[in-house]
Amino acid sequence: QVQIVESGGGLMQPGGSLRLSCVVSGFTLDAYAIGWWRQVPGKEREAVICISSRGSTIYADSVKGRVAISRDNAKNTVYLQMNSLKRDDTAIYYCAATQISCGSSFYEYDYWGQGTQVTVSS
Repeated sequence: QVQIVESGGGLMQPGGSLRLSCVVSGFTLDAYAIGWWRQVPGKEREAVICISSRGSTIYADSVKGRVAISRDNAKNTVYLQMNSLKRDDTAIYYCAATQISCGSSFYEYDYWGQGTQVTVSS
């Protein structure tokens, strides 16, 4: 059975850092591009950063210079490192997988996790 589980969210101070983890099972991680998305209630789901099966990455302008993504295929895990956190980073963060590419739309992702809440507040 396919499963994606995100973890690492919580309450953070502005300017702080955190690392989110995405552990997958039921499919071969190295055959997929993995993207991190985030969503605030009432807003469209936003693509944050994505890593391809070959290791190349793309990211949103809003997080440029503050985030990094990495993957460990042997551990079936993808990480999202976030630094210099802003209040606008507050959202539910989702990990998703697609066999197409990091340029895929929301509807082209095959699998999604349940999300982990990140709250940035002082």
